[in-house]
Amino acid sequence: MSNKNNNKANVPKFKFNLYWIYGALFIALIGFQFLNSGDLASKSLSKNKFDEILRENDISKILILNNSGAQIFIKEEALKKEKYKKQTKSAFYRPGTPMFEYNFGDLQNFENQLKDAKKNYTLDYDLKFDERTSMLDQVFSFLPFIILIGIWIFFMRRMSGGAGGAGGGQIFNIGKSKAKLFDKDTKVKTSFKDVAGLEGAKEEVQEIVDFLKNPEKYTALGGKIPKGALLVGPPGTGKTLLAKAVAGEAEVPFFSLSGSDFVEMFVGVGASRVRDLFKQAAQKSPSIIFIDEIDAIGRARGKNSMTGGNDERENTLNQLLTEMDGFGTDTNVIVLAATNRADVLDSALMRAGRFDRQIYVDLPDIRERKEIFEVHIKPLKLADDVKIGFLAEQTPGFSGADIANMCNEAALIAARNNKKAVHHQDFLDAVDRIVGGLEKKNKVITPKEKKTIAFHEAGHATVSWMLEHAAPLVKVTIVPRGQSLGAAWYLPAERMIVQTEQMLDEMCATLGGRAAEKVIFNKISTGALSDLEKVTKQARAMVTVYGLNEKVGNITYYDSAGNDTFVKPYSEKTAKTIDEEISKMIEAQYVRAIELLKVHKDKLTVLAELLLEKEVIFKKDLEKIFGKRPFEKEEIKEIETPPVEKEKEM
Repeated sequence: MSNKNNNKANVPKFKFNLYWIYGALFIALIGFQFLNSGDLASKSLSKNKFDEILRENDISKILILNNSGAQIFIKEEALKKEKYKKQTKSAFYRPGTPMFEYNFGDLQNFENQLKDAKKNYTLDYDLKFDERTSMLDQVFSFLPFIILIGIWIFFMRRMSGGAGGAGGGQIFNIGKSKAKLFDKDTKVKTSFKDVAGLEGAKEEVQEIVDFLKNPEKYTALGGKIPKGALLVGPPGTGKTLLAKAVAGEAEVPFFSLSGSDFVEMFVGVGASRVRDLFKQAAQKSPSIIFIDEIDAIGRARGKNSMTGGNDERENTLNQLLTEMDGFGTDTNVIVLAATNRADVLDSALMRAGRFDRQIYVDLPDIRERKEIFEVHIKPLKLADDVKIGFLAEQTPGFSGADIANMCNEAALIAARNNKKAVHHQDFLDAVDRIVGGLEKKNKVITPKEKKTIAFHEAGHATVSWMLEHAAPLVKVTIVPRGQSLGAAWYLPAERMIVQTEQMLDEMCATLGGRAAEKVIFNKISTGALSDLEKVTKQARAMVTVYGLNEKVGNITYYDSAGNDTFVKPYSEKTAKTIDEEISKMIEAQYVRAIELLKVHKDKLTVLAELLLEKEVIFKKDLEKIFGKRPFEKEEIKEIETPPVEKEKEM
């Protein structure tokens, strides 16, 4: 019994597929046609050939169909003649079916021809008329259209992602919403405990969850539940993660989809999907709708004169605006959306009553980075020397996604080196790998080039060490990584505002590499391209954005709405003044860097020679050469620190 059961269990189950029906119908139609009265097998006769067969009295029956043509049946004894053997041997011919077809033209003339033939020859054929059209003939008259419709359905289903019986109706559901529903049956496990940092943003979304759980608490005082909340912030800061936490905490139906899910090649599909989405959400209210990357459909209208897909996107946006706040929208549905391009969204979408709240999800500060590290290192096997607080200090500007990537990269580096646990140095190497790129150990560099690179990087280190407001240097290397042949790594301060002196010191330190080449070799190279690009952007921002130049004045030409893309917001005279001030500012800092390096030329040379010898030097090496920085208020705890902000060189 057990063997029989096992055999039955191993028999593959037949899976129903709608294509089997299509194939069976097509084969059946072809088969029925072959079983018909022989139309497919019969051969058309010419007039002379018909007259010959008629005179020889080989015809047993002439069947006139619909007064337009005749089917010719041959007598059984005549089939033995040589001229009929080819037809009888055909796979399509069967006894009792017509062998030939004859198009006689005018019926009256054909009847007169048959009467004359009977008078002149001894003929015994039967003449019959059939004006009935079989259903099969009607079907076959529409067969080309049936095949075309079948092909169209096939391709439409493929384009809609459907296959087989389960997806057979997807072409008819193309206007339905593609949102994924998370409810009590498919509960999301993410909670606010899994979201490290983002304290302000968490408070805002937690209140939204409270609206849905205890609406009476707010409506009793006459308040209204917010219609929507927009999560705005740089990529990787945790906007989608916050939405997942809301889904896990709210315990109400949660519809999740992307802005691009509304986009389709067919006109009107986007608006139809919006209507269906809000209809489903209203039926399950109270509920939440989450639209990720809403800028895919929420861009400002009327800024593009092109038609086509742009009109379709605007129609989708119009429907979304109507559903969020229009007639009959008093449903208990809250819309969450996320984007990192809030500046391009339509103003009607951003107004109160649609997105009542804009929650800015910023890059984490040092305390929040420490919390994020603690979340992402939980699955890792850590060595005792890992210092989470130190890692948080050394990663300013890192987003939550960057920190997650750093932890994963550290684990991969440790595994690559056959370690049993992830050590502190693995995290430092991970930052080197992420920010600087892969180390190129086999890159061919001539001794002359290597010396130039060494003095270039030593110039950065020397100038930044001597300036009060420059970011403290933690590491200098001439090991090629990524596109750079060397790099100087700094630990920038986490400032909320930046003063003019601080920006000028940073510009001077950035130009220290080119200045060192000028002081030592009296020549300059192309290695300072990234330095020049950085200081030019800084100087232009000081003059045109922040209003930090005395000659141009306290004025900014920055437009946060992005409307000055093609038109300069200033005159040609002002443009000339801006160019002059930018050039003057950069040249002044370049001269300043040269003067500093001339004063400390001997120490610069010692540092460059040490760099040529070791290839990588740290803060402790600079302290041995230059001594302590007199204006340094805080001492960095570790010397071998990871690169955070680098100057790409050479």
